[in-house]
Amino acid sequence: MCLAIPMRVVSIEGSYAIVDAEGVTRRVRTDLLDDLAVGEYVLVHAGIAIAKVKEDEAQATLSLVRGIFEK
Repeated sequence: MCLAIPMRVVSIEGSYAIVDAEGVTRRVRTDLLDDLAVGEYVLVHAGIAIAKVKEDEAQATLSLVRGIFEK
């Protein structure tokens, strides 16, 4: 099973972005996305930002993920 995690873009450095989810930060590739801006949410899989997502969708997914690990 593959899982993509929604993460908020903290900064952009060329073809890379620093992203954050729940205090965990990662440096990810952004080659698949156009017009990425700081503050937007992206789905991250295997170190690559694969899609932009709306904040409310990202928060709903993160809530589900938190619920899995709280059990």
